[in-house]
Amino acid sequence: MQDAEDHEALREGVRAVVSRFDDDYWYARDDDGLFPFEFHKAMADGGWLGITMPPEYGGSGLGVTEAAIMMREVASHGGGMAAASSVHINLFGPHPIVVKGTDHQKARWLPPLIAGEDQCCFGFTEPDAGLNTTRIKTFAEKVPSGYVVHGQKVWTSTAQVANKIMLLTRTTKFEDCARPTDGITIFYTDLDRARIDVHRIPKMGRKAVDSNALFIDGLFVPEEDRIGEEGKGFSYILHSLNPERILVGAEGIGIGSDCIARAAAYARERVVFDRPIGQNQGIQHPLAEKWMYLESAWRMALHAAALYDAGLPCGAEANAAKFLGGRAGHDAAWQAIATHGGFGYAKEYHVERLYREVAITRIAPITEQLILSFIAEKVLDLPKSY
Repeated sequence: MQDAEDHEALREGVRAVVSRFDDDYWYARDDDGLFPFEFHKAMADGGWLGITMPPEYGGSGLGVTEAAIMMREVASHGGGMAAASSVHINLFGPHPIVVKGTDHQKARWLPPLIAGEDQCCFGFTEPDAGLNTTRIKTFAEKVPSGYVVHGQKVWTSTAQVANKIMLLTRTTKFEDCARPTDGITIFYTDLDRARIDVHRIPKMGRKAVDSNALFIDGLFVPEEDRIGEEGKGFSYILHSLNPERILVGAEGIGIGSDCIARAAAYARERVVFDRPIGQNQGIQHPLAEKWMYLESAWRMALHAAALYDAGLPCGAEANAAKFLGGRAGHDAAWQAIATHGGFGYAKEYHVERLYREVAITRIAPITEQLILSFIAEKVLDLPKSY
């Protein structure tokens, strides 16, 4: 954990990079759907892709608190989730490698990720399993010197540009396991496009960071690309779940803060009936309220991050940070559109784009309904509802 002065220096360092990419850049990426390679490279060159990675492999070795501060800043300058998602995947997605990888695997895989030379996608979610990860069907069959994988994944981000994939599979069928979480194995391997058919999914926002359906047919994975023990992969991915939820919450807050700043600037300048609309309480009060919700959500995100960094339980707080951050960001973006009136519907002012960008923070990586059920069960001691 660093002190406030260090955190301000971190914010300024990130801001110096992201502010080089203006609204026109992100408008163009929203239009053409091209991955923001220039932005990704600038973040890599600044050393930001390795902020949470071990120093011995080129990272900074900082915590979730610093990562959250970084990702709020990344999301606050017009790039929305297109900016955030292009670098977010590096922060805790590869954490199973850090936790359970061998020294040789870490040395082989982490430096290229930190340098931005490798880009990784995550093949976890499946069409028929959704958030019930124990029910995945993608199967890795043991063969001499490795495994052969068949199956299907969905909502795999950056698979259009990635050269690596972290792949969650079953190595023992669900019905043959003593516990639902047994028999799941995780791999980090080359994305072999001769064996993995990648289909882009057209979607509402974040056009520059692709989402995909993957069809895997006979992918050979060398044994040395397996992370940890066979059949123990479910426990390995748990290490990254709480940090991811904190970061998504922080990103929603960043987009919401950007939207409120844009709305306030417009309200100061827009004159109707011979006075700026920002002088009207009907404009002021909703913006002030949304600011308070954003700041409250940010306090929860920092609290959850501090617990995680201290090695303390933070499941409820991390889930709450994701829920509150996504909801506050979404509501702030809508209020920005309402403040702009008809111009809020126009692409010229960017708030409609940011509204589309922030929507995913309410849906992924876990739905609001499951978070509410989790809090009810784990915090309020109510019966499990699912």
